[in-house]
Amino acid sequence: MKIINRQNFFPVVCVVFTVLVLLKILLEAIVQKVFGGYQENLLLMFFLSFLTVFILSQHYRLQNFPLLVVILLQYFLLIGTVMLLIWVSSFFEPLHENGYRDMFLSFTIPYVIGAVVYYVSLFYEIRRANQALKNIRRYKSENEKSDENR
Repeated sequence: MKIINRQNFFPVVCVVFTVLVLLKILLEAIVQKVFGGYQENLLLMFFLSFLTVFILSQHYRLQNFPLLVVILLQYFLLIGTVMLLIWVSSFFEPLHENGYRDMFLSFTIPYVIGAVVYYVSLFYEIRRANQALKNIRRYKSENEKSDENR
């Protein structure tokens, strides 16, 4: 049995890479006793990626609402978190005059791309599941008809 196959090869590479980068950041901070800007940026990117994937994965909890409302609610929750992080960090470090705008763009553009990929994939999976259900129902009704004819 193969643990790593064609379907999970890229996700496994991404997980291994992420773990190695996080360990590198942690070890550098411990050994060199320095926590630089690039380390902070990488950790922030990891945190925002984690948070975004978590929020997107929770769409099923809001399935009673229209999809557009769910997507907007997820985005506003995430961009609000990003802006709150920037605001809190402004107490510790001076911000560039365009810091909020830059972070808004730096988060929004990848988020929109990721959300589109996520929801297109979700619709594709739903379509496949519906097709499978349709085939099962058709098969079941054909078997019931053949049983009645006997």
